[in-house]
Amino acid sequence: MYIDGLNCSRMTRDQLVTLRRARIDAVTTTCGFWEDATESLDAIASWRYFAEDNADLVGIARTAGDVRRLAAEGRTALILGFQNSSMLQGRLSYVDFFAEIGVRVVQLTYNIQNDIGGSCYEPVDSGLTRFGHEVVERMNRVGMVVDLSHVGNRTTLDAIHASGRPVAITHANCSDITEHPRNKPREVLEALAERGGVIGVTTYHNLTRGFIDTPEAWSEMVARTVDIAGAAHVGIGTDANVGGTDEYRAWMRSGRWSRRPQEGAGLATGAASSGPPSWFRGPGDFPVLDEALRARGFSADEVRGLMGGNWLRFYDEVLGVPEPAGSGVGELALASGGQ
Repeated sequence: MYIDGLNCSRMTRDQLVTLRRARIDAVTTTCGFWEDATESLDAIASWRYFAEDNADLVGIARTAGDVRRLAAEGRTALILGFQNSSMLQGRLSYVDFFAEIGVRVVQLTYNIQNDIGGSCYEPVDSGLTRFGHEVVERMNRVGMVVDLSHVGNRTTLDAIHASGRPVAITHANCSDITEHPRNKPREVLEALAERGGVIGVTTYHNLTRGFIDTPEAWSEMVARTVDIAGAAHVGIGTDANVGGTDEYRAWMRSGRWSRRPQEGAGLATGAASSGPPSWFRGPGDFPVLDEALRARGFSADEVRGLMGGNWLRFYDEVLGVPEPAGSGVGELALASGGQ
């Protein structure tokens, strides 16, 4: 099973055909970055219409069981996700509402500080706020994946330890291997793995500097990451932006909060810069990753885990799985929702 833990492409039917040809069984979409609740609802509606119009190729998955069912039907599962928590607008109850309409992955912060915690680009990481602790708890209750990819390291560690369920870093690499503020240090990956989480190593060239020129170089980076986190806690999150325009990238990086150019992951670092690789143009080249990992010497079981099995196991534990009866699941926390 092939699973892409995070994709931010603006999907078209042609891209869906490519996903099917590459035998990709599930992909976490990016429904938004800076949008408020109403805009986020519009985005979800658009994704639902898109899935409905292309039902021969895809379906929206709410559970790991849905992923398996769609794969058996020869369709790709779309897991609806957001790369920020801006749609909550400070209301705890909105976690429930968005979960009920199918959102399954939410990144706590994006490229700036918010009311949940710190971003990886802030000079000082505040850590998980009191509201952030309640959001993590609520996400646990409704079976929503806590994504920590763009989150500051202190806030990331706080969230890992605050969560009663495994959490994810859907699209990043290890900063001990490739220096970048968006990548995560060894201590974070060790804590993530200790509590059952998964990191989706990415092919995005700005986060893979020094390890992206060839499939062999990329597989070496994966092998070093496995040495730190363990083979059972590493998957793939391409962070692919197929069809992304300059305008789309500007929105991703700056939103409405800045009039200054924001470099985002294009930020200059101590590592040598490299452009997009010719050997990996998007998720359609997933089979190349499979071949590279096998050539690196990973066992057949390890390759199955890295290519998607580890994500599926993680989804079994988290995705759409409410906490046991009696834990208050489904009882909207309106009193503490800031309304």
